[in-house]
Amino acid sequence: MKLSQNSTGTQVTEFLMICFPGMQDTQHWLSIVLAPLLVLALGANFVLLLTIQQEASLHEPMYYLLAILSVLDVIFCLTVIPKVLLIFWFNMKPISFAGCFLQMFVMNTFLPMESSTFLVMAYDRYVAICHPLRYPSIITDQFVINAAIFIVLRNLLATLPTPVLAARLDYCANNVVENCICANISVAKLSCGDIRLNKLYQFVSVWCLLGSDLVLILLSYCFILRAVTRLQSGGAATKALSTCGSHLILILFFYTLLLVFIFTNKAGKKVPSEVPILLNVLHHLIPPALNPIVYGVRTQEIKYGIIKLLKYQK
Repeated sequence: MKLSQNSTGTQVTEFLMICFPGMQDTQHWLSIVLAPLLVLALGANFVLLLTIQQEASLHEPMYYLLAILSVLDVIFCLTVIPKVLLIFWFNMKPISFAGCFLQMFVMNTFLPMESSTFLVMAYDRYVAICHPLRYPSIITDQFVINAAIFIVLRNLLATLPTPVLAARLDYCANNVVENCICANISVAKLSCGDIRLNKLYQFVSVWCLLGSDLVLILLSYCFILRAVTRLQSGGAATKALSTCGSHLILILFFYTLLLVFIFTNKAGKKVPSEVPILLNVLHHLIPPALNPIVYGVRTQEIKYGIIKLLKYQK
C-alpha cells in the first residue's frame, strides 16, 4: 500500500481494485465474456458512427442523436472495462489517486448523459408522431446542437460535486476497494471522515437526474400511445409504433438493468456482494453493445447504410 506523510498524518496515494472479494482465484474467467462484449460494443458503435458519417441519407437529426448515444457508449466502455480486464489478466490492481477520481467523474457524468440522450430521443419520437407536420420545423440541426449542450451542461454541473466531495475526504488507512470500479461509496467508505454528505448527494443527484428523465420518457410515451390509439388506420398505427420500437427496447433494457443494480446494491447482506459489482460492470458493456445492434437490425435506413459501407470497403 503506497502512503505519503504530511502534517495531518499518513495519506493514501493509490487504491487497489480487487474486483470480486470472494472470487479472487476464479474472477479472471469472467474475461471470457467481458472481452468479446467489449470488442462487440466498440466495433458495433464505430461501424454505426462511420455509417452515419458516410451515408448522406442519414444526415438527419434523429440519426445525429443516435450518433451522440454511440459516442457516449464508447467513452462509457473505455472508462471502465479495459481496467477490469487488466486486473483479470495481469493482476494490475493499483490505480492512482487522481486516476480513481477521474474514473468516478466520467462514470457519474456519462451515465446520466446517456439517460438524457434517451429523453431527447423520446421527445423526437413524440414530435414525429403527435405533431408530424411541425416535426421539420422543431427537430432541426440546431435542435440537436442545443440538445447536446443541454445533455453536457446539465449532467456535468449536477454530477461534478460527487467526485469532488469524495476526493476531499481524508484517506489515511485502508486503500483496498472491494469493487472493479471506483464507485463513489466504495471509495468514500475507505476514508477516515464522515461520508453522510457523499451518500446524501449521490442519492439526491441520481434520483433527480435519472428519475426525472425516466418520468418524462414515460410521459412522452403515454402521449404517443394516446395519439396512436386515435389513428383510424391499423397500418398507420403499426407504422407509428414501429418507429418507436428500437428506442423503447433500449430504454427498457437500460433502466431495467440499472434499477436491478440499484436494488441489489441496497439489499446489503441479503444479496452476495459480487452480484451488484457484476451488474455494474455489465451495465457498462451490454447497453453499449446492444444499442447499435438493435438500431442496425430494426432501422432499414441504417441497415442499408451499413451494407453499403461494407460493400464499399470490399
